[in-house]
Amino acid sequence: MSIRLLDVLKHSTLTPADPVIRAGAVEAADTQLRWIHSSEVLDIAPLLGGGELLLTGGQALASATDKRRTGYIWELAERGVAALAIETGAALPSIPSSMVSAAQAAGLPLVELRRQVPFVGVMEAINSLLVSESAGQLQQADQTSHAMAVELAHGGSLDRVLAVLADATGSEVVLTSNAGVTLASALPADHADEPQPGQPPNGSPAGAGQDHVRDIHVDVSVRGIPSARLTLFVRGGADVNLARIAGSRSVDILALALLQRMPPGLKEMAGAALIRAVDSGTQNWRLQQLAPAAGIAVYAHLVAVVVRSAGSRQIRTNVEHLLDRVGQHSVSYADNAELLALVVLHPDNVQDDRNAIVAGLQSIAAAEGIVSAVGPVASGISTAPWSLTEARLTLELAADGGPGRAGQGQSGAAIDAEAFAVERFAFHSLDEGLRTDFVRQQLGAVLDYDDQRRSLLVETLKVWLDSGCNTAQTARELHLERQSMHQRLQRIFSLCGGDPRGTGRLAALHLATRLAQLPRAARG
Repeated sequence: MSIRLLDVLKHSTLTPADPVIRAGAVEAADTQLRWIHSSEVLDIAPLLGGGELLLTGGQALASATDKRRTGYIWELAERGVAALAIETGAALPSIPSSMVSAAQAAGLPLVELRRQVPFVGVMEAINSLLVSESAGQLQQADQTSHAMAVELAHGGSLDRVLAVLADATGSEVVLTSNAGVTLASALPADHADEPQPGQPPNGSPAGAGQDHVRDIHVDVSVRGIPSARLTLFVRGGADVNLARIAGSRSVDILALALLQRMPPGLKEMAGAALIRAVDSGTQNWRLQQLAPAAGIAVYAHLVAVVVRSAGSRQIRTNVEHLLDRVGQHSVSYADNAELLALVVLHPDNVQDDRNAIVAGLQSIAAAEGIVSAVGPVASGISTAPWSLTEARLTLELAADGGPGRAGQGQSGAAIDAEAFAVERFAFHSLDEGLRTDFVRQQLGAVLDYDDQRRSLLVETLKVWLDSGCNTAQTARELHLERQSMHQRLQRIFSLCGGDPRGTGRLAALHLATRLAQLPRAARG
């Protein structure tokens, strides 16, 4: 008989803790346990296998931010942890309401232990019972795995192989690619009339009503590359631990079946899944799982590319051909009018590759009327979200590039995030008030002069500073006669305290001219 959470909360080793369920009371009634574990580490989720009652003293939670606390809840729920028990006391007087709300929304039973108990004693007592129970489940799981192998050897389809697992566990079973495409599915024989896997009768959401459903996820790797995910939807009356063990034991058989029937484009689907994960801010451990499946080494040097257009298929083809030609490897994903890509750079040619991508995109942008941005170099897949974020920020900053950057934020432009390094730094590090004050301190008289006379002295100063104080080049760029250019500079110098060359004020003026051009949307 399965050991349930409510039974454990009534065990003699845990009742002195005065436990009370703060969230997920409905789910707690049917929650079965596979193991009990204790940890103060907030990044513990990737190290758990699912089905655990996790005990924590709350010290790490007490010093964590509210965002990290709720993230901790969702990570545990996603990993399939059975329940979380937090000991409250001096460090953490009570469980924060945000954690209670998150646990309720995630369907994760959350227990408060209102008195201290030795966690070691609890684990020794309960885990000894769980070990005895698991012996029979392991035997059943091995028998199921053998039956699946026989079905596969006789030429059975993926659906028929999964049907063996579904019947043995009483669970609905679905196998999906990393991109979320259903590869196969099966219902247990006694649920054959139900509409579709993953949904209880009458189309109500999984887990609704009295027939609570718990989903178990198992990753399936082919030759060491995460290639698919097995999901078992286990109803309240079924043995969750048997389903979890049988699902894990079936991985090798499913990997062999996928190897025999590998659908076309699985690597491309993995690439799309990787980019979506990068875009959504998925945890590093998930990115490190997906990257090899998409053909990207975990520690490769790469850049993110964002292309915005009307969605022409030919534009995407041209961009992808460029990225594959210049870089070592690339993956892409199109979403409405935005194309996102990750490009792996040659390790001995990182900067040249990146420059070639910017130049190539500029040629495509000029011909097709698109706008794109290339993010800074990311050292490893874990920093790819940063490169993508900075590429998007660069597009916002360039949307109204202001004087000296005309057209960079409009169609027909490819923008280099490194050219906006100063603006990106200021956006992240200085709030609106500090930026405004700094610009006024350095350029107040020049700004007032421009406002009163509708002149372009700030633009002139910025272009001149961007050119390295090259007066002739600035005159050409602004289409001015040399004499007019000199007159403007003299006026600027008189307003800002003299010629800044050779002084410490040069860098401050240059920064101020860059900050003065930030579009309003990026200032606040």
